Amino acid sequence: MVKVTGVRFRSAGKIYYFDPLKFDIHKGDHVIVETARGMEYGTVVMNIREMEEDKVFSPLKPILRMATKRDEEIVARNREREKDAFRICQEKIRKHKLDMKLVDTEYTFDNNKVLFYFTADGRVDFRELVKDLASVFKTRIELRQIGVRDETKILGGVGICGRSLCCHSYMPEFVPVSIKMAKEQNLSLNPTKISGTCGRLMCCLKNEQETYEYLNGRLPGVGDTVLTDDGLRGEVASVNVLRQLVKVIVNVDKDEKEIKEYPVDELKFRPRRKKGKGDKNKEREPEADLKELAQLEDTEKSKL
Repeated sequence: MVKVTGVRFRSAGKIYYFDPLKFDIHKGDHVIVETARGMEYGTVVMNIREMEEDKVFSPLKPILRMATKRDEEIVARNREREKDAFRICQEKIRKHKLDMKLVDTEYTFDNNKVLFYFTADGRVDFRELVKDLASVFKTRIELRQIGVRDETKILGGVGICGRSLCCHSYMPEFVPVSIKMAKEQNLSLNPTKISGTCGRLMCCLKNEQETYEYLNGRLPGVGDTVLTDDGLRGEVASVNVLRQLVKVIVNVDKDEKEIKEYPVDELKFRPRRKKGKGDKNKEREPEADLKELAQLEDTEKSKL
């Protein structure tokens, strides 16, 4: 077991572990640490705790020191310089007529490097742009291409729920989501209703997936034959997943049928088969979901 503390460098960014040494560190403190990019200013998001050695990267880098008021002034000054760097980079992009969208600019704490994050539909030859930027800033320049999800995480926004986007407010990493989750939760497959601000499937589909899998696993499928506690046999017409109720078409007389609602505990039926590791219906690659999402969009447009 080793003692570690968790440090984050961006809002809702990934948590990195460091050796606290003998510092009295608490959640919310600011510290200076050494990373692959050099010295960085970070925020402690996890109190000191013991973890198994195989769960942390070795060798574990130590906390260099607690951040001082001067360090905070350097960070504030860097934030102002980032605004100027963003404006200058946009001008250079227009000058070189590059098909790219600048998303964010970041100075390292020690001003050893300036990072420019951008999105583009394909590969971009930005060698001349880098030369121009290096001549202006007189430091190392790094242009990093990111995806639409990363862009949304950096910029933030408000989701259809009216709250701040999950990826920008608390999610350290993106979770895998698929159309299968929307189907499992009986959601509308209209792309505009299950897609987030980034245009990809909403991350929050993952939040209730395990609950729906459990609840759906206790219910029969529509069209299945069930036997009720009062001795009637019938066909499932519909199910209410959250209330765990099943509407069954039962024969009350020879030629008379009636729809009755039963709690699932009052029915006997063959349970759904659980998917194994080798099941062909296992979760697909993200590209398959994007293809199906595009097909759904085409279907919706054809209805207009």
